[in-house]
Amino acid sequence: MSAQASPAKDQTIKDPYAYHPEDVADPPRAFFEIMKRIGPGMILAASIVGSGELIATTVLGAEVGYLAMWIIVLSCFLKPAIQSEMGRYTIATGRTALAAFNMIPGPRAGVGWVVWAWALMVLVTMFQIGAMFAGVAQVLNTLVPDVVRDVWVGILFLFTLWLLLGGGYERVEHLATIKVGLFTMLTLLAALILFSKPQYFSWAQLAEGFTFQLPGAGLTTAVAVFGITGVGAAELFMYPYWCVEKGYARYTGPADGSAAWKERAHGWIKVMNTDILASMVIYTVATLAFYLLGAGVLHSQGLLPQGNEMIAVLSKMYTETLGPWALYLFYAGAIATLYGTIFAATASNSRVYADMVQLLGVYDRGDYETRVKWRKRFVVMLCVIPVSLHFLRVDPSQMVKIGGVGQAMMLPIIAGGTLYLRVKHMPKEVLPSRAVTMGVWVASLFTILMMGYYTFQLIKG
Repeated sequence: MSAQASPAKDQTIKDPYAYHPEDVADPPRAFFEIMKRIGPGMILAASIVGSGELIATTVLGAEVGYLAMWIIVLSCFLKPAIQSEMGRYTIATGRTALAAFNMIPGPRAGVGWVVWAWALMVLVTMFQIGAMFAGVAQVLNTLVPDVVRDVWVGILFLFTLWLLLGGGYERVEHLATIKVGLFTMLTLLAALILFSKPQYFSWAQLAEGFTFQLPGAGLTTAVAVFGITGVGAAELFMYPYWCVEKGYARYTGPADGSAAWKERAHGWIKVMNTDILASMVIYTVATLAFYLLGAGVLHSQGLLPQGNEMIAVLSKMYTETLGPWALYLFYAGAIATLYGTIFAATASNSRVYADMVQLLGVYDRGDYETRVKWRKRFVVMLCVIPVSLHFLRVDPSQMVKIGGVGQAMMLPIIAGGTLYLRVKHMPKEVLPSRAVTMGVWVASLFTILMMGYYTFQLIKG
C-alpha cells in the first residue's frame, strides 16, 4: 500500500490498496459497533467451510472414526494466532501478504522464493477446486438427471465468471456471509442429534479422539485435513488482502509514529481480532460437526465418500440423523458449501496473483485499474484450471487430499516467515502483549514441528 498512489484512469474506482487521508478514522469501541465492522473473516469462513470440511474432514472421520478429533481441534485453534500476526503486520504497515513475505531472505527470481512457493501451492489447490466443481455437479445431476455432470460443470464455470468479473469486495462479503450461515446450522443440528443415537456415538468414543494417537490408516488424509481445516495455508495468505479491501489499514493511516496513529492501529487490530474470533467460532463448530458425522455415521457403517458415489454417501450423514426428509436440505447445503468455496477461493486467489504480478514489476503498485484487469484475468485462469482437472476424471476425494497436502507443506514456511516478520519488521508500536507473543511462537513452532513430522512420516510410509 502506498501513501500516495497515482490516480486511476477511472476516477470512480477508489484504490483500496492506497492510503487516502479522508479514510483515516477512529476505530469503534463498543462491542456491537465492532461487530458491524467485521467481514474479512466471513469471506475466509466461506472459503474454509467447503471441501476441507464437507469432504476431507468427513473422509478422515469415515477412515479412522473418532481417533483424530484432536487434529481437528488443534488445526482450528492454533493457526488463528499466525493469521492474527499477519493481519497485524498488514494493518500497521499497509503491506500485503505477498509484499511482506517477499522480504524474507533467500533465492529470488523476480520475487522471493516464498512468493513462488505460494504460487505453486495455489496451483496444487486447484485439485480441491476441481473436486468442488465435481461435487456440485454431482448434486445438480442428481436433482436434474437430464443434464449430465459435464454440462453442469460448464454452467458453473460460466456462472462463476459472471459473479466474479462484475463485483468487488461488498459482493464477495455479502454472498460469503449468506453461504456460511446456510449449511452450518443444518450440520450442527445433525451433529447434535447424533448424540442421542448410541449406535453412532458414545462419550467413550469421543474421549478416544483426544488420546493424541496418530491415525496410521488415515495418515495422508490427516495431513490434508490439518492443512486445509481451520485456516489453511491458502487462507492465511488471503486474509490480509480482505483486511486491506475492508479498509482496516486505510482507516489506521500511514505510520507516522504519533500517539494518535498508535491508538488507531491498536483499535483496528482489536476489530480485526474480533473478526478472526467470530470466524473461528463458526468454522470450528462446522468442522467438528462434519467430523463427528463422518466418524459416527460413516465409519460405523464402513462407508467412504469417494468417486461418483461421494455425494450419495455424504448425504447419509443427514438422512441417518435428521431423517429421509433432510436429503434435499443436504443437497441445497452441499451446493452452497462447495460452490461458496469455489466463489470465495477464486475471488481471493485472483487478488493475490494480481499482487504477485505487481511485485514482479509488470505494473506500478498505485495503478489500481491495471490491478483490477490482472485480477480478472486470474479469475478466468483460476476457473479454467480446476474445470480442466475435473475432466481428467480424478476421484474428487483424492483431489481434495492432493490440495490439502499441498497446503500442509506450505504451513511451516508461513509459520517461519511470520516469526521472521515479527522479529525483524513488525513496528514496535503495535507489538502485542507477552502472552499474545508467546501464543504466536507456540502456534508457529508447533505447526512447524507437526508438519515436519507428518511430512517425514508421509515420505517414509
